[in-house]
Amino acid sequence: MRQGIRTLVVVGVGLIGGSFALALKRAGFVERVIGVDRSQDNLRRAQELGVVDEISQDLAQAVADADMVLLATPVGQMAACLQAMAPVLSPDTLVSDVGSTKGNVVRILREALPGHLARCVPAHPIAGSELSGAVAAQYGLYENRDVVLTPLPETDPAAVETIGALWRACGAHIAVLDADEHDRVFAAVSHLPHLLAFSYVNLIAGQDNAARCLDFAATGFRDFTRIAGSSPEMWRDVTLANRQALLAELRDYQTELDRLIAEVEREDAAALAERFSRARQVRTVWYQKFLRK
Repeated sequence: MRQGIRTLVVVGVGLIGGSFALALKRAGFVERVIGVDRSQDNLRRAQELGVVDEISQDLAQAVADADMVLLATPVGQMAACLQAMAPVLSPDTLVSDVGSTKGNVVRILREALPGHLARCVPAHPIAGSELSGAVAAQYGLYENRDVVLTPLPETDPAAVETIGALWRACGAHIAVLDADEHDRVFAAVSHLPHLLAFSYVNLIAGQDNAARCLDFAATGFRDFTRIAGSSPEMWRDVTLANRQALLAELRDYQTELDRLIAEVEREDAAALAERFSRARQVRTVWYQKFLRK
């Protein structure tokens, strides 16, 4: 084995946690992966696919000898998981997560593992899709993707370096942010788009001619609504966890919509053209940069 860990426990074996395990296995950075999940069927499938080597639904038993525990569950389940782990967790065990909100994770860690914070490194891999479950796990998901680490002030720098090295072994680029800054940034560029996609689909579905609209929906509808196929449970938790930052973004978006409505009402062709051109330019520059990653 290259520089890595002996035993990894993945709690919640789906796209994100499962892909992390697969990537570390391929890179030779982990010897044994234990999968823990609420669904026995999902665990069996994960083992059949080689995503994990062993399976368990007893979290406390699974983490007793772990070198690292990765919490890949919805944010709302993390507190219960950490409380179950706390009595048996080895002092040296690394604890991380993959949640897309970080301020709440930091609070949960402080409450559940107050004596273990030196080994806690919250993380957020910027990768994924609307797919879920062990069957969604894939090699290469994190190639040239960003992973944001949000260590606590108490976190041991060596723990941050180890977690960073594991993600780099998956092909990822590492960034380090304060948890509050992370949540403000991702409310704008990730969480708000998901809420808008869900709301837009519900808008169409609630119209009298919804069936006829969907009959003619094509690539524009597909592209705009792709993320509305994401886990409702996960996005409920994300929305509530990042409530304040999201409320600010929603109000700003509402203001922007009001401006758009006013431009359409007064048939302001120049303002509309300028609005669309500006957005297109920003999106084009971003996408070119994204493709070079």
